[in-house]
Amino acid sequence: MDTHEANPAHSHGPRELCEPALQLYEEALRVGRVSRTALASAPCLIEMSLVHPDTGDDAWMRPVPPSAALAHLLQPITREIDERIRLSTALSRVLTPLASVADENPNLAITVLDGRPQIVSALREAALHAREEVLTAQPGGNRLEHHMRQGLENARSAIAGGARLRHIYQHPARYNSRVKDYVSQVPGDCLQVRTVEQTVERLIIFDRTVAYIPATPERNVALEIRHPALVRYLVQVYEVLWAQATPLTQQLPTTAPGAQVTAVQQSIARLLGEGHVDDVVARKLGISVRTCRSHIAKLMQALGATSRTHLGVLIMRSGIVDTAPATGKGPVPES
Repeated sequence: MDTHEANPAHSHGPRELCEPALQLYEEALRVGRVSRTALASAPCLIEMSLVHPDTGDDAWMRPVPPSAALAHLLQPITREIDERIRLSTALSRVLTPLASVADENPNLAITVLDGRPQIVSALREAALHAREEVLTAQPGGNRLEHHMRQGLENARSAIAGGARLRHIYQHPARYNSRVKDYVSQVPGDCLQVRTVEQTVERLIIFDRTVAYIPATPERNVALEIRHPALVRYLVQVYEVLWAQATPLTQQLPTTAPGAQVTAVQQSIARLLGEGHVDDVVARKLGISVRTCRSHIAKLMQALGATSRTHLGVLIMRSGIVDTAPATGKGPVPES
């Protein structure tokens, strides 16, 4: 049984001496011995080899001189320090020559940002140092208030440094009040906004030198990318999206003549026609399943469909999923 468990009042670390033990050890040094019964209150004296049996009388223990005791107690600590020094030396010998490689290529890096606070901090810092251009692609139509507030703060920091902004949202964001508030608070000559039917995952690029993308579906882990080739590729992806997007200042292309169908509902009709189920359609358009089904109900009413099967037939016949060029008229206002 552990002597500390037997005497919990003096429980402490294996390399520590309690106050009663120190007093007893000092007394033993003064008189030359200590009784075994007295040691019951200070078992650490035995555990640390500060006393040894009296060969002439089993009832007594004799103290070990402090200098000898110190040398004995320091042996394992010294050994541990020596091992750590040898390990440090070995690691330095292996890794130090590689430091010059990293110094020559400071941009070859992909950093994992774990947790929203770290992601927010990295984006804030990048915005603060932006000097040319910030490109963002934001999926979904319902922009959360705290996201827009943080986005506005970063936008102002980037603009103060001389950068201009380009944002890509999905079409439903056109009807989001928070997006409208954000756009109204950013100088128009510093901001361009376009929307697309579908977009890639979230993508943010600063000065075409560093990019941020989600690393998990929950978006609570992100990658900070500084590898020039990867950043160039992401910029190219962004430019393709931008070229296909519709400026926020322009109305979305209309549907077939006479069909009272909004642009979002037209997108839903096209995806339904491709055989996608409701939750897939909602995810692709960045809206909730409930909102998607509400649009489908309005679509059925607009086309006079009596069932989902009938709706599929009418979609194919109506021509609303044709990719004809825009007529210049705006979409039916969203309800």
